[in-house]
Amino acid sequence: MNQKKVKAKSNLAAGIIGPIVLGLVLFGMIVFLVGLVSFTNTFTREYSESTYHIADTAASLVNGDHIDDYLAGKEMEEYQRTKRIIDAYCRRMAVSLIYVIEVDTSYYGRFVSVFNSVNNKVDNSSYKEWTIGYMRNTTNSEYARKYQAIYEEGSAYETVYRLRAGINYKPHITTMVPIRNESGTVVALLCVQRPIHEVMIAILPYMITVLITTLIISLLASRTISSFMTSQLVVPIRKVSDEATRFARENTKGEPLGAISQYEELYRLSDSIDKMETDMVNYIENLTAATAEKERIGAELSLAREIQKSAIPNIFPAYPERKEFDIYAMMKPAKEVGGDFYNFFFIDEDHLLLAIGDVSGKGIPGALFMMVTNIVLTDRSHMPGTPAEIMSFVNTHICEHNDMDMFVTIWLGILELSTGKITAANAGHEDAVICRRHGDFELFRTKHDFVVGGMPKTTYKDFELQLAKGDKLFIYTDGIPEATARDNSMFGLDRMKDALNTNKEGSPRQVLEGVHDAVIEFVGEAPQFDDMTMLCLEYLPDHREV
Repeated sequence: MNQKKVKAKSNLAAGIIGPIVLGLVLFGMIVFLVGLVSFTNTFTREYSESTYHIADTAASLVNGDHIDDYLAGKEMEEYQRTKRIIDAYCRRMAVSLIYVIEVDTSYYGRFVSVFNSVNNKVDNSSYKEWTIGYMRNTTNSEYARKYQAIYEEGSAYETVYRLRAGINYKPHITTMVPIRNESGTVVALLCVQRPIHEVMIAILPYMITVLITTLIISLLASRTISSFMTSQLVVPIRKVSDEATRFARENTKGEPLGAISQYEELYRLSDSIDKMETDMVNYIENLTAATAEKERIGAELSLAREIQKSAIPNIFPAYPERKEFDIYAMMKPAKEVGGDFYNFFFIDEDHLLLAIGDVSGKGIPGALFMMVTNIVLTDRSHMPGTPAEIMSFVNTHICEHNDMDMFVTIWLGILELSTGKITAANAGHEDAVICRRHGDFELFRTKHDFVVGGMPKTTYKDFELQLAKGDKLFIYTDGIPEATARDNSMFGLDRMKDALNTNKEGSPRQVLEGVHDAVIEFVGEAPQFDDMTMLCLEYLPDHREV
């Protein structure tokens, strides 16, 4: 009788183990294939987005108003300076090519080269650098369609994928962005060709890891099931079940079960029941300790937030004794602490410095980088110099100690209160918005210089804007227009201007609160993914006080 039962269990185990192992193998192959496709698509998409940012930054280095002058042999000193910067940027970003072309928009089948930087060391390629004015036919119809999408359809960028090597090229992606003149018209394209050997390198370890993991899981599952099916289970399991039932009913520690089976699995089970009874007694104490630790971490992050808050002006009205202007600012980090900052202070009795910045990281690293940048900027601003000179000093200092390769965008202006003139510099930051008295808020577009911390010896340029009595200035970080709702739609510049104009007759505080409320209403329950910081200044009429 017993032999028949053992044989039946053995046969049952054999009948179950085979299909389970086969199922695990098939499941592992499905997971492998799905994961491989998902991994490749995700990696390629992220690669494309990062290449777009490289191209967008490079495009900011080119003066779109002088494209035709370059081709005509004019402005060659500026051309050579821009060419050297693009060459250096090409090498720094480890891309194969960065080139600027003016496309024949009559049929998009031909273009002329303006800039061309080659870095064959990246993937041992053999590209030849085009000279300025070099003309050639568009590579194929796909490129022509991409060109047309940017010129005619307003596409922010387009990407061409070459995932397989060809006769004259290696696997790469090419991302192209528009270069616009001062009126906003697309006058040329900047293209970045980037090798994708990282994708190929990353796939092989993934394949090996998934295959090994599938094999290990199959072997462990087979051994566990085989041991379980061939063991005498009923009595040991009944003892465990009875003890668990008794403990659940009485909530008192009983006699230890001990070694109720020669098999390791059942021994562990009985030992777990014994430990469970002991652990349950200590559970509440452990939970209390864990809660206290969580509260301690929360308190430390709260302290860090207060430290960061104290590093920027946060008492309003900031200068109640000054009747020439009214100012208000607010910062809402996406995490406990953030990477945005704003600042304003008097350089002397007639000059007020205004600054806003956005660090490339968030959380504690971004906050630390923000505080260092703010301290360096503040210290340098108390010495003579224009915003461009201050920005150059800050960039040099940050680059010398930037082991984490972070960067920060900054809008920096100095307002002369007696005249309303603002001298400013822009290191890759969002354009300011100005509301003329009795008018609407409109973007004040200027050419952006390179970000601070991105490249040593970067040159920054000053520009001027004039405020009249009753005008308002609004500066902000990209967390406002890029605030995202659950459907992945962005708040955008148009909604931001609508929110500004809704409260354009109000005080700076009312203006900012109106924008903040509009953003909150737009995103709804979607989580905040970026810091939101903004500052508004009103150059007060003579008859109005704060």
